[in-house]
Amino acid sequence: MQHLAPIALFVYNRPEHTRRTLKYLQENLLAEESRLFVFADAAQANQDEEQVKEVRALVQQCTGFKSVKLLAQTKHLGLANSIIAGIDQLVNEYGKVIVFEDDLLSSPYTLTYFNEALNRYAHESKVMQIAAYMFPLKDTSALPQTFFLRSASSWGWATWKRAWDDFDPDINRLYRQFDSAKIDRFTFDGLMNYWKQLLDFKAGKNDSWAIRWHASIFLKNGLVLYPSKSLIENIGHDGSGVHSIIEDTYDVHMSRKAVTNYPNEIVENPLAVKAIKHFFKHRKGPWWKRGKKFMLNNWFKLKNKRWV
Repeated sequence: MQHLAPIALFVYNRPEHTRRTLKYLQENLLAEESRLFVFADAAQANQDEEQVKEVRALVQQCTGFKSVKLLAQTKHLGLANSIIAGIDQLVNEYGKVIVFEDDLLSSPYTLTYFNEALNRYAHESKVMQIAAYMFPLKDTSALPQTFFLRSASSWGWATWKRAWDDFDPDINRLYRQFDSAKIDRFTFDGLMNYWKQLLDFKAGKNDSWAIRWHASIFLKNGLVLYPSKSLIENIGHDGSGVHSIIEDTYDVHMSRKAVTNYPNEIVENPLAVKAIKHFFKHRKGPWWKRGKKFMLNNWFKLKNKRWV
């Protein structure tokens, strides 16, 4: 396969997560033909310094790719600024990019899926992102191997410069374009908290690049390609990340089969929408499970605060 997309990997202070992410990437069929760019943010606090150094040393020893380039920051940018700047850099140079963070395990076929889809839909302006993660849907037997949805994903994805040029980081400009009907569609009839995420960013309660990218795609009537069986496993829901909590709702059994079928028609799949809505509606589980999760995360936050 010619002209493979560069891989952008964003890392910070989790050496074990980074090691596993790199190991799984190395096992991809196209790893040896792919360029890997690792964007390493600088430490925000003194207690992060050693782990940041450990992550960078790990990257410097990394092999198994066509090339590995470490881009180490000297000042702390934060995840959102780091990702936006890194993607800007690579799409401007290569015209496309595959994006990973330091807690994403990939199937041996994930890079193949990304590159095939990037080539297949390169000139389809309505297709704005290729996603590799899929929620643990109850039943995928009625779904095609891949399909389009209106919503974006931040857990292993790819895009082109032509689509990224439509990314609008201005939350106020994005906010003004929504009305009640758009909010309903954006949130899958209120079943997912995407609108709350957008409002929280607007209020300064989170620093999410992803919700702005999601909104940018949605407001352009863009579509995102997904696999029915996830090609990504997120291992970051163990409370180790700056923006993560302990969570098992989104755990999946990652597919280890190649993707061979792609939709010819660029439209949202109604069966996939129905399956996604069912997952969103039931994802939190019974009240006792939600209560247990709430107490566990509050204990974890208190424990971490006590020992900082």
